[in-house]
Order: sequence, then C-alpha cells, then structure tokens
Amino acid sequence: MGMYLNPGNSGFARIRNDVYVDKSGLISLINETIDTPRCLTCISRPRRFGKSFAAKMLCAYYDKTCDSSALFDDLEIATDEKFHGTYEKNRNRYDVIYLDMTNIIGKTGSCDVVSFIQESVTKEILDAYPGLREGKVFDETLMNAAELTGNKFIMIIDEWDAPIREIPEIQKQYLQFLRMLFKGSGTTDKIFAAVYMTGILPIKKDGSQSAISDFKEFTVIKPRKFGPYVGFTEEEVKRLCQEYHSDFQMMKQWYDGYTFRTAGAVYNPGSVIEAIRNDDFDSYWTQTSATESLMEYISLDFDGLGKTVAELIGGGKVKVDTKGFANDLVTYRNQDDVLTLLIHLGYLAYDEEAEQAYIPNEEIRMEFAKVIREVKRDDTIKRIRESDQLIYDTIHGNGEAVAAQIEKIHEEEAPLHYNNEQALRSVVKRAYFSYGDEFVMLEELPAGVGYADIVYLPKKASRMPALVIELKWNKSAEGAIAQIKERNYPRAMEGYGGAILLVGINYDKDAPAGKRRHTCVIEKYQIRG
Repeated sequence: MGMYLNPGNSGFARIRNDVYVDKSGLISLINETIDTPRCLTCISRPRRFGKSFAAKMLCAYYDKTCDSSALFDDLEIATDEKFHGTYEKNRNRYDVIYLDMTNIIGKTGSCDVVSFIQESVTKEILDAYPGLREGKVFDETLMNAAELTGNKFIMIIDEWDAPIREIPEIQKQYLQFLRMLFKGSGTTDKIFAAVYMTGILPIKKDGSQSAISDFKEFTVIKPRKFGPYVGFTEEEVKRLCQEYHSDFQMMKQWYDGYTFRTAGAVYNPGSVIEAIRNDDFDSYWTQTSATESLMEYISLDFDGLGKTVAELIGGGKVKVDTKGFANDLVTYRNQDDVLTLLIHLGYLAYDEEAEQAYIPNEEIRMEFAKVIREVKRDDTIKRIRESDQLIYDTIHGNGEAVAAQIEKIHEEEAPLHYNNEQALRSVVKRAYFSYGDEFVMLEELPAGVGYADIVYLPKKASRMPALVIELKWNKSAEGAIAQIKERNYPRAMEGYGGAILLVGINYDKDAPAGKRRHTCVIEKYQIRG
C-alpha cells in the first residue's frame, strides 16, 4: 500500500468506528459509470459535508490490495439486491490513485504541485510493478501500467479545487495537467475505468464553458441523483437522534435547511455528528477554518448587497442568477456572483425550483449576524443600530417603540404580499436581525399546546431574558399574549431557568388612516412551579 497508489482501507475503517451514517449507495452510482462515456464525475459541496469521507469510502471499496468485505458487507451497497451484482464485481478489483490535494499543497507549499504529483505517483507505480516501462510523460506511464496489468485505474481526487482556491498563480498549469489526463478521450479510455473528483467549487470555467468539459458535474445548485449523498437526509438524522437520544427538533432547527429535489431536507453532516458527540447544539461548522472570510464577500461594494444580507438574516429568500459565476474566489461581476459563491461555500442554501437563496439554519444565521457588525457600509451600520435599539426597547418593555420600529421596517421592506402572519413574521425577523450577539432564534418551536411563533433564547453567557413572540393578524396584541399563556408556550424552554418576556405583536390592516397598524404588548412571565 502506498500514499498515492492503493492507499488501503484504514481511512474508511476509522470512519466506521465512529458515529456513522451509511452512504454506500454512492458507490453504486460510480459503478454505473465504470467504462462508460460517463466515467468522469465531479461532485462539489461545502466543507464539512463529507467530501473526504466519501473519497476514503471509495478508496476502501475499489483498492485491489486489500479485502474490505468486513467494512461493506453490512451496508446498503451489499445488502440491497439492486446493488448486489455490481458490489461483488467491483469490490477490491482496481488500482486506485488517490490524491488529497490539500495534503499535497501542505507538502509542496507554492512549489510545483503538478511535478510533485507526477513524480510521487510514478515512483509508487514503478515500485509496485518492477517490470513496468516508465513513459516519457506521466500519462504514458499510466497507460503502460494499465496495459501491463490488464486493469485500468480508478482515480480519486479529494479537494480537487484546493490549488485554485489557495494558490491561484498555479491555476493555469494545474488545469492544463487535468486536461492532459482527462480531456483526450483516447488517453482517458485506455487509463481510467472511472474518475471521482470532489471539492468545494465546481470546475473552473474557461470562458463560458468548463475547463475540463468531459466531466459530468453535480453541484449543490444541481446535485441531481447525488442529492441524498450531499449531506444527511431527514430520515437519517431521525435515526441518529433516536439511537443517541438526541433532540430531533433542536437538530432540525440548528442544522437543517438545505433542500434538494432528489433528497428533500438535507442536514449539515459534520455539525450533526459533532452535536451528537458533544451532546450539545452549537455552531460547529462555523468554528472550522473557512475557505475565505464571510465578511470579505458580504462587504463587496455592490448596490443593494447590504439590504439583501439584512433580508437573508431576517429569514427572507432572494432571487439569484447562478449561471454567470466563474467558479473561482476572485471573479465577481455583480451581487449574483457573490451569492452564488456563498451557496457553494454552504453559507446559503438554494431553492432550485424558485431560483432563490436563503440562510438555511440557525448555525449559519449566527455567523452572518456576527460578521455583519464588521461591515463598514453606512446602510448596514444604520440597520444594526436600529435593530439593537429594538432589542433594547423590547427588554425594557417599551411596546410603543417596538411597534413603531416594526412599522418602519414594514414600510421600507415589506413583502409584496403583506397579507398574513407569515408575512408579518418575515418583517419581525428582519427587525430583530442583530439578535445573534445575545440570542439563538428558534421558530415554530413545539411547546405546550401548539407552536411558539418565534423564540429568542439567550446564549449561555448572556444575561438577557428569553423572548417568546406570538404574532396576530387583524386581532390584538393582548390576544397574542393570552394565547402564549393559555397554550403554555414557555414550556418550550424546559430547563431554562432565566427570565422570560412574552411579546405579542398584531397587525391591523383595517386601522383608520393616520393610526399605527402594528401594536405590541410586552409582559414579564413567571414560570409556574
């Protein structure tokens, strides 16, 4: 076993020894492409969405120098009859070339990454096959090896885009290397049975087309049949919560929000696993080192971007044209390119049918709320000050001031169809959009009899009271407070020992001219012992 040629199955064995969700169905999709015109597959997804796990699983499955039956025989790929024929046929039958590009960059720095790959892989192939004739160029050596063994390679490239993201000056040379391997069909046909590349960004565009056009691409914008393998599905998370006695509703609030047509609701897998390991819900995804600073992107000087970010933090959705994005970290023509990049990085989710972007969950919303304070645009600073004042007025029971600010937000930024409680909820969330310093926001939280509309729960270090907000349309703010009490919504915070404020907000669409349409009542709440 080598570092780059046939690395074995130890990586996947370690994964199986921890909290594990069976994603072996992915193997069947790659098996379908072997020795077909579709044999080149590129899957892009955000960091901590299982890219390396999938790559190590494929290595363990295809590597002919080990026996991985004990790792796979109890998984879907082996136990589901529709996969069984290809499972036995392809398991541990190929020479595997495995390139972890992040690791390789760590070894080479900004030196010649391409030469390092060619020299390292060539050496391991010659060591594995002493009678092999080395070619004049790298792909010729690979071709000679395939002819000698009568067995083509499976090539797996993890974090394929790391050189483009981290060392832009070698982009041209690196893409030429990939073209050399995968652009000429004659070369590809003779050397590779299948190729699997995964990274954060889709393949870099060369003009309007992919620089390596023979690859079939599956992105977080259009994952197609790979949708169930981008993250954890809702059923998978429910099973994990049941097995490890974790709160599914909290898991959904914190880590759900990504949705794909072929998979339904999709959760951030890295954060779900960390929450289970630590028995604690927190923003684990944003604690990892980011590809680039979120603030750098949302600070870009495009008209309307500040208002768009505020709308996103407030729970809104915005239209995005994703087609013009150049698939790199430096080429931005407009707001759409910035938002498209944030989708690929996982900071935003994407509704493919509506072509809209939105912040998927509380974990990511907290990150936006934190970094928004560092943005220096005047319009953003003004919004933050107004939101901070709103929170202050709420904590101090000033219902008149709260109603006035919500009215102001409604007049400036109300949805086109402001005609129900859902529209009112959108305005309220925009008004409180700076909450992230002190609170975690929870929506439609199951509690007592029914659901609390919005709950702002103080962070552990905060001295703020919890806010339980009930919204009414054409009724009364007093009626909203009465409903909170009657249905015992504060029960949602079982175990929380701090102060609680009840906030009732009503919108009266038939209010007389000159009279404020929004009203607010705020009361302290005493938990019944």
